Amino acid sequence: MTLTTHAVVGAAAASLFPSQPVLAFAAGFVSHLAIDALPHWDYSILSKQQETNRLNDDINVHNKKFFFDLARIGSDALLGTILAVLIFSFWLFDLPIWFVVLGAWAGILPDPLQFVYWKTRSKLLLPLQRFHIWIQKGKSIAPPPLLGLFYQLLLVVTLVALRKLI
Repeated sequence: MTLTTHAVVGAAAASLFPSQPVLAFAAGFVSHLAIDALPHWDYSILSKQQETNRLNDDINVHNKKFFFDLARIGSDALLGTILAVLIFSFWLFDLPIWFVVLGAWAGILPDPLQFVYWKTRSKLLLPLQRFHIWIQKGKSIAPPPLLGLFYQLLLVVTLVALRKLI
């Protein structure tokens, strides 16, 4: 999934707990793993070094493609955060901006934690990394990028509409 999708879905999950920031953060975080369990399209990380054993994956920060990846990933996260704020603070809901950003960033967080794991091999992050790999196993689909984005847009619209009905 793109980080834009994770951010909006994370904010939607957090919005279920408007007076409980800790639960809202947890809901946003768990939403990432839940939607990663669905078949989904994702753009390639060009500086990623994928190994047979996915626990040994890494990103080469010395590769010139890394800066392109960093810009694309940062833009994706920023777009998701902005859309989440527009939808949940201004358009369909009236939640505080800080609260929506909390949910959006919680929805994004498992992916940056993968990067931290790749760079540190932290035993503290190992269970999350194993689970993240397991939940996504066999879920990547390879439609053309526009179709993959359309599927994610459909998921976001459906979940936001369901949230509006609750």
